[in-house]
Amino acid sequence: MSAQTKNYGKKEIDFTNGNPLRQILSFYWPLLATSALQQFYNFADTWIVGKGLGDNALAAVGNMSSLFFLIVGFSFGLANGFGIMVAQSYGARDMNLLRHRLAGIIELGVGLAAVLTAFSVSFLPHALRLLQTDELIFADSLKYGYVVFGGLATGICYNISAAVLRSLGDSRTPLYAIIASSVLNVALNCLFIFVLHSGVEGVGIATVIAQIVSAFICLRRLHQIEYARLSRADFRNDGSIFAELLGNGIPMAFMNSITAVGCMVVQYFVNGFGVVYTAAYAACSKYLNLFMSPASTAGNAMSAYTSQNYGARRFDRIRDGLFVCLGISGAAYLIFGSLMTFAPAFLAGILLNGREQIALVCEFLPRCGRMIICVDALFVVRSCVQGMGKPILPMLSGIAEMALRILVISVFMQRIGYVATAYAEIAAWSGALLINAFALYAELVPKLRGGHGRVSFRKVTGGQSL
Repeated sequence: MSAQTKNYGKKEIDFTNGNPLRQILSFYWPLLATSALQQFYNFADTWIVGKGLGDNALAAVGNMSSLFFLIVGFSFGLANGFGIMVAQSYGARDMNLLRHRLAGIIELGVGLAAVLTAFSVSFLPHALRLLQTDELIFADSLKYGYVVFGGLATGICYNISAAVLRSLGDSRTPLYAIIASSVLNVALNCLFIFVLHSGVEGVGIATVIAQIVSAFICLRRLHQIEYARLSRADFRNDGSIFAELLGNGIPMAFMNSITAVGCMVVQYFVNGFGVVYTAAYAACSKYLNLFMSPASTAGNAMSAYTSQNYGARRFDRIRDGLFVCLGISGAAYLIFGSLMTFAPAFLAGILLNGREQIALVCEFLPRCGRMIICVDALFVVRSCVQGMGKPILPMLSGIAEMALRILVISVFMQRIGYVATAYAEIAAWSGALLINAFALYAELVPKLRGGHGRVSFRKVTGGQSL
């Protein structure tokens, strides 16, 4: 190991050497806890709003989810794309290039935050009209939206800094950041709603303050990593640094945004049926995001693991990690798919009060629960392709997701009612999985056949059982 790379912090993991199963699980559990806590405080927001302010307020906050995913999903995709480039530099042991890429990420991140904040705040009222937002919830949706989009820079800062840390094999610091922000977020929600009676804008303010704390913790950790400390010379970049960062980040960001457009179209059709449908769909979306979280986290682990090994040209290890992460996704499907299938009424009653809303949730959850294996596998396969620096086919799969959602919801919503929302999700997952599976086969198999080694499943797990 070169002198440049001796000072690895204890929290970083070098994925290019060692047992794949142990490394991935060591990285995965803090990552899963981070994701679970993010889902928890999103879930807590929903519960506090639903129980403290009522189903209409819940519908107003839920109505913003697709718009929020459109904007934040774009920044999240860009951050992950940037992180992949950092991880490849780390795997190749090119610390000079790593620092130049970090400097470029900072400059691009500042510009991204300014543009997205201005765009989202300016067009929020028009976007709500396009979504057919009911007048009963329009004002609350606007209040909540102005707060969360006004504080967008804090979320972007956290997403980018956390993505860079994960690319270096550090999944613990983002966990510590989310623990602190989750506790603060729930406490502030209770303060604003139950004590100060501030309404939905209080939920937005609590979220922004919590994001400031999480971003600060991640930035502080990055500053402590010796080989990642930047000097003025690192910011003297030519256009090639920005081109390669954007070349990998933009397709991933575009994929997320295109997927969000499909979700917005579904939201449009749901809103057209009234507030009861909007509230039910908000609850369904919360549960879907919650139960996707373990597999989505496996995808994040696969991305960091693949990126480092791709930089080190260890293609056999990429395949080994794929086995491990698909195993994690399969286990998640058995647990959470069963819960969605067999206990939908119990889940619906936690968030909602009205019988009509609960009945609609019971139409959605079992159907998606039986087929959630498709999206669980999709997270891992797509992240593997992206980690190899091949974002184009995953981006095209995002377009396919959008098209399938729009096709199913527009054709079947009037004919079969609310269950069309479940079938739209299933169609989108299935189509995207097929495209990414093809991309993975086309990219990885030729490299494995090129003489980079064949590793038995027993070696992947180190003789352990998954």
